[in-house]
Amino acid sequence: MGISEDQIFLWFSQYAYQPIWVYTAIVVLMFLSSFGLPFPEEITLVSTGIVAYMGTRPDLYPPPFPGAQAVNLYVAAGVATFSVFLSDYLVYFLGRHFGHRIQNHRLMQNHMSRMDKVLAWTSRYGKWAAAVFRFTPGLRFPGHFACGLLKVKPIHFIAIDGTAVLVSVPAQVILVGLYGQTILEYIKIGKLYLVAALAGFLLFLIGRWIFRKFFQKRPSSA
Repeated sequence: MGISEDQIFLWFSQYAYQPIWVYTAIVVLMFLSSFGLPFPEEITLVSTGIVAYMGTRPDLYPPPFPGAQAVNLYVAAGVATFSVFLSDYLVYFLGRHFGHRIQNHRLMQNHMSRMDKVLAWTSRYGKWAAAVFRFTPGLRFPGHFACGLLKVKPIHFIAIDGTAVLVSVPAQVILVGLYGQTILEYIKIGKLYLVAALAGFLLFLIGRWIFRKFFQKRPSSA
């Protein structure tokens, strides 16, 4: 039995006037996503923008009672940005201070197939690898962990990852929040997850382009 568009609208709109719940959910989901759990960051960001958009249109999505506070688009974008950066840094911190111990834990086995390659990239390109990992879904956790494990300086990680977060995260939330009606048209034809997948794929392409442009140029032999 399929999910109707009315059910989708109702599911989103019920949170448009629950700002504290939404902000808390953003923090929790971003931390789960940063640790490699199946809560894609891009879907959370797109969903946050949609909920914030609904809160700006009480004529279309009326509040449950007069004076109900709506989710603020810019506060939501700020919470998402802070949560993403803080969770990235936490993964980096764990890698830097407890990396070798954590590597042997059974939960890390899910990431070991990628870890050797990620460690090789990070060892070769150092601090700049953090930018590639931020724009590459699927490599964020092992990438940030590797940055810590290989002792990338905290100030370098903060500057590079922080800049990448500031470029990518608030833009996704705010653009969806400002152009929510267009996004909702995609929902009407069942394409919400397609939009999120395309956003994730675009970030992957950007990350791959950055990697190839700056990191795969081998020095020519004399």
